[in-house]
Amino acid sequence: MRRTVLIDAPSNLGLRPPVPGTVPGCCKLAGALREQRLLERLGAQEGGVVVPPRYDRGPWRDGDGVFNAAAIAGYTPRLADRIEKHVRAGDFPVVLGGDCSIQLGAALALRRIGRYGVAALDGSADFRHPGNSTRVGAAAGEELALATGRGQQDLTDLEGLRPYVRDEDVRLIGIRDDDEYRAELAELKIPVTTVGEVRRQGAGEVAHRCLASLEAHALNGFWVHFDADVLDPTVMPAVDSPDPDGLTVEEAHDVLRPLVRSPRCAGLNVTVYDPDLDQEGEGAVLLAGLLESALAQP
Repeated sequence: MRRTVLIDAPSNLGLRPPVPGTVPGCCKLAGALREQRLLERLGAQEGGVVVPPRYDRGPWRDGDGVFNAAAIAGYTPRLADRIEKHVRAGDFPVVLGGDCSIQLGAALALRRIGRYGVAALDGSADFRHPGNSTRVGAAAGEELALATGRGQQDLTDLEGLRPYVRDEDVRLIGIRDDDEYRAELAELKIPVTTVGEVRRQGAGEVAHRCLASLEAHALNGFWVHFDADVLDPTVMPAVDSPDPDGLTVEEAHDVLRPLVRSPRCAGLNVTVYDPDLDQEGEGAVLLAGLLESALAQP
């Protein structure tokens, strides 16, 4: 049985400020889940904290590319070092963000090892890049594009390993039916299952098909990226973009559990929950329970 290892990656470098003069509160995600005794509830080993640089966009303006790019480019290899060490040791890392830009650390770590896919449970495609938008800036809304080699070189080609994930090795689950990048993803033949399709097909069937395709593929394994905004805002409003018509907790569980329990799954990260938007801490209770339920041994 693999050891579960809990790693904190409390970076908020990839999100825009909620309001001018403030910083995104998702850097507190890891602390909030640890307050729910997540380490003990998962029976996990301590993996420590990879401390991010200070959030400082400086004189950045729209049109300047990705803000905090140098900081993200410096942080990503350090996070990758920690994840790589545990994957090579046969552990199962659970990485607590942070915003979605921390996914680059996992993608880089696995690219160093071999060819890995990613199953992303996310409310949006995070596929903004210079080829489809003039508003490139927040890496958290661009991390899938960056991981697949689209965007500025200082983030897409770290260590000369571009792309970290191939298009055909990506599976997107839970984006909203009206996501603006659906047509482009379809042209690229990146498999997408929207919320509506999850409902029509059934969450368990979606997970089964995703898992079967990843396990049959020419991969060393895959990583699971779980963004809290995949959930409907009636149950998870404490995210930076709480778009309506998301997954229920039960649907998310039924997709997540088969994926993370696969022996081919290399690890999991959790992102974007913002404790500053959740004074009662209800989101932390929900996420800790969901993770425990998904990762618990039968």
